[in-house]
Amino acid sequence: PTAIMVARTATAQDDVTGDGTTSTVLLCGELLKQADRRVGEGLHPRVITDGFDLARDATIDFLNEFKVDAENALEDRDLLTAVASTSLRTKLDSELAGQMTNAVVDAVQCIAEPDKPVDLHMVEIMEMPNKMATDSRFVNGIVLDHGSRHPDMPKLLENCFIMTCNVTFEYEKTEVQSGFYYSTAEEREKLVESERKWLDERCRQVVNFKRSVCTNGEGFVIIDQKGIDPLSLDIFAKEGIIALRRAKRRNMERLTLACGGHPIHSVEDLDKSMLGWAGKVSEVTLGDDKFTFVEECKHPKSCTILIQGPNKHTIDQIKDALRDGLRAVKNSIEDRFVVPGAGAFEVAAAANLKNNVMRKVKGRAKIGVEAFADALLVIPKTLAENSGLDVQDVIIKLNDEHEETEMPIGLDINTGEPILPADEGIWDNVRVKRQCLYLSTVLANQLLLVDEVMRAGRNMGKGAPADAGGMPM
Repeated sequence: PTAIMVARTATAQDDVTGDGTTSTVLLCGELLKQADRRVGEGLHPRVITDGFDLARDATIDFLNEFKVDAENALEDRDLLTAVASTSLRTKLDSELAGQMTNAVVDAVQCIAEPDKPVDLHMVEIMEMPNKMATDSRFVNGIVLDHGSRHPDMPKLLENCFIMTCNVTFEYEKTEVQSGFYYSTAEEREKLVESERKWLDERCRQVVNFKRSVCTNGEGFVIIDQKGIDPLSLDIFAKEGIIALRRAKRRNMERLTLACGGHPIHSVEDLDKSMLGWAGKVSEVTLGDDKFTFVEECKHPKSCTILIQGPNKHTIDQIKDALRDGLRAVKNSIEDRFVVPGAGAFEVAAAANLKNNVMRKVKGRAKIGVEAFADALLVIPKTLAENSGLDVQDVIIKLNDEHEETEMPIGLDINTGEPILPADEGIWDNVRVKRQCLYLSTVLANQLLLVDEVMRAGRNMGKGAPADAGGMPM
């Protein structure tokens, strides 16, 4: 049950902030480790949890003083790049992280509007199998995971009008149960001819509309949510139109946001204002898969990040890192504050608890505050350990440097020396730190106050062993 609770806490951290799951698990585990040491010395868990609550509240207050103003984060590309880089470099190699950093910042700045929440659903993450992961990139438009269904249609058009529609260009079955009966072959031919005439009239209206708007050699693209039969595709291909059928509903919304225009539900009374615009539409074939790129949109409110990789594992790894990077940039814009990273906050918060908070706390709750301060240092300790550095030596250096300068001091994982994270562009999110402190403390307190765990199951009947009633904590 303990492992399940920790896993649910990490899931809650990811759902709320999109990052900080590892930090939450680390901090919770270290809080329990520090508490176990004190409980072994005879201290009651309730005293420790009281100290944890005091220390958490004091640390949250310290976080509000420690954070750095980022009021104009949306316009500050350097800051957003630093935030995205800090998140991505913990999950990808440095070369790929640097490339994906620009893609993440471009995507968020493309869809973000001042004083409005950032809707990351408007960023499509498209997967494309390829040899090199470094070919992943930002697309200023939409990538559709299918192509045209006619061999003679153009593969590339520039300066295109985009017609997004929900109109059928094939003969559909009636909504109610019905049938057509004929007694001779001539009657059947007339029936087929009347069906074809109805569809040809629809295609003719679209072709005439295309000729009226494309007066300077512009391209014309139809993206339809419904079907287009082969004969209709042939008519469009002869006119030099790219026609895509059965587009996904979510892509239809993104297309209108990226290219402009309005969804068309009838071919009657077509108007140029209903059309969107894209500078380039092209079809790319990779193996058996076709992709259609709608790029160079004028004022897009939706965009795409194209992920390429040699195998599914690599693509999934990049996809997870991108989601965290997008959330990190989004959090910075909406919080309007950032926190120096590289373990700087944890070092400063631990020093604040020991030097200031413990002096004000009376009684045995001081022990819980001290345990909380020691637990906070697990973040810089883990950074040092993962970098192959001497943990104790690093912590002593960081504490000494912080006492001397009273500046936010972090760890350079390459040299093991103290640095100023702000100068190196290493920033964390305020909401990630705050949520991490809350969740890890609540979970640690809950586990410390458990008296015993009841083992329930089939063997709880008459034949159950005498000690099956519970496990003392």
